[in-house]
Amino acid sequence: MIIHHGYKNLSLKNPVVTMGIFDGVHRGHRFLLDSLVARARETGGESVAITFDPHPRMVLNKSAKDLFFLSAMDQKRMLLGESGLDHLVIVEFTRNFSRIKACDFVEKILVNEIGTRYLIIGHDHHFGHRAEGDYNTIENCAVSAGFMVEQIEGFRTTEGILSSSMIREALLKGTIDDANRWLGYNYSIKGSVVEGRKIGRRIGYPTANIDPSDKFKLIPGNGVYAVEARIDGSLLKGMLSIGKNPTVNRKAVKKSVEVNIFNFTKDIYGKQIEVIFRHRLRDQKKFSSTDELSQQMEKDKAMALQMM
Repeated sequence: MIIHHGYKNLSLKNPVVTMGIFDGVHRGHRFLLDSLVARARETGGESVAITFDPHPRMVLNKSAKDLFFLSAMDQKRMLLGESGLDHLVIVEFTRNFSRIKACDFVEKILVNEIGTRYLIIGHDHHFGHRAEGDYNTIENCAVSAGFMVEQIEGFRTTEGILSSSMIREALLKGTIDDANRWLGYNYSIKGSVVEGRKIGRRIGYPTANIDPSDKFKLIPGNGVYAVEARIDGSLLKGMLSIGKNPTVNRKAVKKSVEVNIFNFTKDIYGKQIEVIFRHRLRDQKKFSSTDELSQQMEKDKAMALQMM
């Protein structure tokens, strides 16, 4: 996959194009991308996906307080690359860009700059100023612009048509199995290992406190999870706690993300770590003593190992 930053001076062969945010690049996105790649092969053209950076909501929302996403741009590039795409066009999203009218976007960018010959869009795609453009807008422009347009039906699950918002809601509720099934891969977060209060070490379960590297990356709901930890090229089993640790940290204001890596004693302060969520074990709970907490963590470890 060739990555282009901007849409100027591209040289594409009969481009078959789609566009979107692709947050998480989940199974619904890949359903659309599979159609795109197949159509490009059928027509002898090249498959092209257009996405935007930063996320439009980061530019248009007055406050970034409640913004959280499934994937940062580096992970999005990797996941899109696995889809078989020929080209990824990353367009810088600015306030000026957001003011482009839908028809102008079709004529000036999709046709004049990209050279679109065939456009495939999702079932609920909107674009242009105030999201006024939709399938009907494109279809009306397509005849005069000389390209074909196709709308792909949404990817259906038992809970309805799959969307990034469905997956974000599942993660916030802690229903990690649903989220992973809809993503088509196991959700993960990356960060650096920072010093904590070292209470876990004193009760026999040392934890690595994680400072997430992307402040907009969604952290799953409070609870205890079976995870895998990738560090220094190794993939190790463990369990992770998200929350305020009510048993040992009663005055906590900010929730923490702490992983206990099984049978691991190395000093990893300052190192980069990725934790991959496999299953949810239980809710966070306040125990009457650290001894009771230690006994529960022993049970959590046994369950985590059994589930993985």
